[in-house]
Amino acid sequence: MRRQRKSLWSSWIFSMLISVMAGAVCMGAAAFFSASAMYFLMKDTGLTKAFAGASLAAGAYTAAYICGKYRRRKGLICGTLCGVFLYVIISAAGIMILGQHTGIKKLLLLTVFGAAGGVAGVNSKRPEKLWDQ
Repeated sequence: MRRQRKSLWSSWIFSMLISVMAGAVCMGAAAFFSASAMYFLMKDTGLTKAFAGASLAAGAYTAAYICGKYRRRKGLICGTLCGVFLYVIISAAGIMILGQHTGIKKLLLLTVFGAAGGVAGVNSKRPEKLWDQ
């Protein structure tokens, strides 16, 4: 018997939206845990930029990995776009909260790690419950 409706991952817009939201949640969680580690364990703010960069990289990689794993095609493009969309979200939040946009270094960091996550997701093992699209 054939399945009547298409998978959520067959739609480019919805799959990108879900992946970017998951990456943003991962980024927020990584930022929270790294800030907690700096405050409670290290009691020093010398490595703030390094922890922030690691949080950004983890969020971009996660978003692109999810998109690549479930879409199963065009991982480099999908990952790069996930990184760009995350940059747009961060930049919009920076403009609303601080009144200034973020630098180009964050865009480069997000796109590179997004592209790596997309390629890794496409080349990973196929999910068991994924139906053909």
